[in-house]
Amino acid sequence: MKLETRPETRRFLPLVVLLAAACGGGGVPREARDAITADQLAAHIKVLASDEFQGRAPASPGEEKTLKYLTDQFVALKLEPGNKGSYFQNVPLVEITGRPVGTLMTHGIRGTSDSRFVFREQFVASTKRVTDQVSLANTPMVFVGYGVVAPEVGWNDYHGVDVHGKTVVILVNDPDFETGDTTLFRGKAMTYYGRWTYKYEEASRQGAAGALIVHETEAAGYPWEVVRNSWSGPQFSLAAADNNMSRVPVEGWISNTTARSILKQGGLDYDKLKARAQKKGFKAVPMDVRVSLTIKNTIRRSNSRNAIAVLRGSEHPDEYVTYTAHWDHFGVDSAARGDQIMNGARDNASGVSTILTIAKAFRSLPEGPKRSIIFLAVTAEEQGLLGSQYYAANPVFPLKQTVAAINVDGINIWGPTRDVTVVGFGNSELDDYIVAAAKGQGRTVHADPEPEKGFFYRSDHFSFALQGVPALDPEDGIDNREHGAAWGKEQHEKWTAEKYHKPSDEYDATWNLAGAVEDVQLYFAVGNQLANDRAWPNWRAGNEFKAKRDAMMK
Repeated sequence: MKLETRPETRRFLPLVVLLAAACGGGGVPREARDAITADQLAAHIKVLASDEFQGRAPASPGEEKTLKYLTDQFVALKLEPGNKGSYFQNVPLVEITGRPVGTLMTHGIRGTSDSRFVFREQFVASTKRVTDQVSLANTPMVFVGYGVVAPEVGWNDYHGVDVHGKTVVILVNDPDFETGDTTLFRGKAMTYYGRWTYKYEEASRQGAAGALIVHETEAAGYPWEVVRNSWSGPQFSLAAADNNMSRVPVEGWISNTTARSILKQGGLDYDKLKARAQKKGFKAVPMDVRVSLTIKNTIRRSNSRNAIAVLRGSEHPDEYVTYTAHWDHFGVDSAARGDQIMNGARDNASGVSTILTIAKAFRSLPEGPKRSIIFLAVTAEEQGLLGSQYYAANPVFPLKQTVAAINVDGINIWGPTRDVTVVGFGNSELDDYIVAAAKGQGRTVHADPEPEKGFFYRSDHFSFALQGVPALDPEDGIDNREHGAAWGKEQHEKWTAEKYHKPSDEYDATWNLAGAVEDVQLYFAVGNQLANDRAWPNWRAGNEFKAKRDAMMK
């Protein structure tokens, strides 16, 4: 087959043929396989997730320790600085620590008594506005269903209602999450309309004074503890020219129990309203309840940093394959009882360990890659993908010359699996690369088994996808070779319930990293193939990011 030599031409190569010509072990040369070991992965995780690193919060002493460690590793691996002689890209952040003054108070205008709700236990609230104080001063509340405006399917939860100066109450996920109807949205699979980020963005566009999302564990994809831990501490955003004054003043979550109580104050039934909101033509419902809340802010402007290193390609150094992982976590939760350090071992010291290990694997080869490999450890993922968002908007290496982004966010700690998961499977031709590499390992690839949780929008590959760059988000499999798929699913669910975004996410010497080794070899194989052929994989027809990529590459 004649290989395509011009990047502006989009010819896709049959990956099974290409990988069949590669080395064994799923396309991983022996030298690289020898470099990818459980001990290597564990060594980085133990350091990055140690108490000494204080939870790796952006703009903290933990950041300084983390970036020094990364720099030392890049130098040891003889990787070039990625940003004009520096290993760092400055990311301007605003850190806002908001503390409610007292409780959230609701007043039923039908004569019901006032209700007060306790911060962290029954609600969380903050603001992205860079100002000393924000308030809801006895503002009317409006139930707006799922808070979705989707003109392409004729859905508008804000139709016919003016919410300027009011507080909207919004259901999490999509209208069809429970009904399973795929005629308008994607059934169980979450669309961007189901993400909490979208719901705050839409409330801002509608002019609301406050936006409160109702938490439900299944629909959100995580328990209330995650909401409490993630939204009650310092909140970061990129430094915007308007000081984020275009954002809705108060952004928050309320527990399901709190939502039911507030609606009852207004003589409304939560379950009946929710059922109505799942049908096309839903009309927003005034709640006959007013809400008051004041949040006082401590503001700190700072610079965090993305860490960038590059392994230059031998033949096409101006074409790039990018590996990404976020180095940050939540730092220290001073309000927590007992252990207060959010170590973030699996999330995401393990991802950083993976890209460092992959870098070592590339450096072990007798001949380097033909295209350049970028190793990008980004900041502030836990605050809304801010580091990758900043990089994608201010790329050090041009996005039109970026072949693909491969993201790593959490690794397999339960042993080898017969399968591997690709979040967003079916979106791009990158799927063919990982399917072929997995076949070489005797494994299968499947789509995210929990598409309702919206994982595609929750990690750093999404920042690249939004800009049009084909992005792959591989995750560990479920079908454990020793214990089976049901056991594997149970382990993932248990970890989410007990450790995700909690101080208990710590390195554990009992982890079985044999499966992680297989996965890291797989991710290496995909990047190695991309770095040594002339193909430019694209998004598949009908994908929402394809038009942007096509326009970029003209």
